[in-house]
Amino acid sequence: MSKILITHSYFLRFDPKQWAAGQPYAPLGTLYAAALMKKNNYDVLFHDNMFAEKPGDVTPLIEKHRPDFFVIYDDGFNYLTKMCLTNMREAAFEMIKLAKGRGCTVIVSSSDSTDRFEKYLDEGADFIIMGEGEMALLELLNVIDEKQNDFLSIQGIAYKHNGAAIKTARRQVIKDLDSLPFPAWDLIDMEPYRKMWLKHKGFFSMNMATTRGCPFKCNWCAKPIYGNRYNSRSPGNVVSELKMLKEKFQFDHIWFCDDIFGLRPGWVHAFAELVEKEKLQFRFKIQARADLLLQEEYIKDLARAGCENAWMGAESGSQKILDAMDKGTTVQQIYQATALLKKKGIHPSFFIQFGYLGETKEDIKKTIRMINELLPYEIGISVSYPLPGTLFYEKVKADLKEKTNWTDSDELALMFRNTYQPAFYKQLHRYVHKTFRTHVALENIKRLVKKSPVTHISLKKVVSLLYYAPAAFFAKQKLLRLEKASMA
Repeated sequence: MSKILITHSYFLRFDPKQWAAGQPYAPLGTLYAAALMKKNNYDVLFHDNMFAEKPGDVTPLIEKHRPDFFVIYDDGFNYLTKMCLTNMREAAFEMIKLAKGRGCTVIVSSSDSTDRFEKYLDEGADFIIMGEGEMALLELLNVIDEKQNDFLSIQGIAYKHNGAAIKTARRQVIKDLDSLPFPAWDLIDMEPYRKMWLKHKGFFSMNMATTRGCPFKCNWCAKPIYGNRYNSRSPGNVVSELKMLKEKFQFDHIWFCDDIFGLRPGWVHAFAELVEKEKLQFRFKIQARADLLLQEEYIKDLARAGCENAWMGAESGSQKILDAMDKGTTVQQIYQATALLKKKGIHPSFFIQFGYLGETKEDIKKTIRMINELLPYEIGISVSYPLPGTLFYEKVKADLKEKTNWTDSDELALMFRNTYQPAFYKQLHRYVHKTFRTHVALENIKRLVKKSPVTHISLKKVVSLLYYAPAAFFAKQKLLRLEKASMA
């Protein structure tokens, strides 16, 4: 069979914020594709760009092994690749040229190439995989290997014919996820990941996906890879992989990178039962919706399975904005879910989004008030980010002009015209973090006054008030100046 060199276009060094955070996760989608190709007897080589310094680092491997196919297959489970950062796009373009110059057939599968398949074809890629990629990639390789040219019959690809870009019919997503082999963990060197995690966090975390897709229709959330269908692995299949990973890599922690963890009724209960039966000891974090986190039995099962942190897409403290987003949740549910998680010993964390269309100063105040009243464990703040294929993108695309993506995840630039100038939202991000930390410190002081047990961490948070209180004050003054400038 033919030889395949498979890689991805996410370079941690090209994203300064994520490099400084030091919490890298393996390119899970890439490893799934590699595993299926191996299962079908292809000779698979893997090059990991996570810690690479430049796209050209892959060149010696191409020249040594002379692969027939060069596949750039990005991780569809990681929000950083879903954002289509231009630093990574340029890296992909450079790798396409390197591989084409050495005689490889180049195939690309990513959120960005799905949205901009013509651009990637113009840069030299031979084929683009549209949407979920494993089965389309396998079928494409088989057709080329058998020296057939019937590419139109392959669902879910794009290519050029007589100079014109052709896009075939959409491929249905895989329903039976248990039919897929586990990711090709044997191909990746996990030691750099472990070392970076231990250095920055003191424990080693790995990633795993139990589902694909999301059935909800938030109008700003693009789903170019797995779509709106929601398919799930069985609890037994997930636990089997956990046992294998525990034995092979001795992880401490798992990030279940599903858009929504355990949505199917009874799934989390069955999962918790198996985790206890197998005596698996680990901690994990999930992503879920506020309305799902109102089910007390679901929360109990999460807790006994080892969940320590539940990230919910809170987005806004304004019901007007949540409704405009078609979020389908309420501010009241965010308050209730936060209280229930804390009661069951699970940290609630919030994803927050500022700058959505129609957001006013009063809406921003409501969101800040919600954060400072509920005091989540962590907050992740972004500004509204238009992604192709969404209703939100259609509403603002006339304002986007040439800039439609950030260069890296810390750019935080608002790319369309809104209530305030882009600089205001960047400063708002800084201010909200500082005022949040100030309120966390004040809460810990209250606990000390009430003679609650003192820990090293709580004492550290109390002392942090000396920094965060004045920092929040000055951040707010700058924010007010930017607000006035926006209104001028």
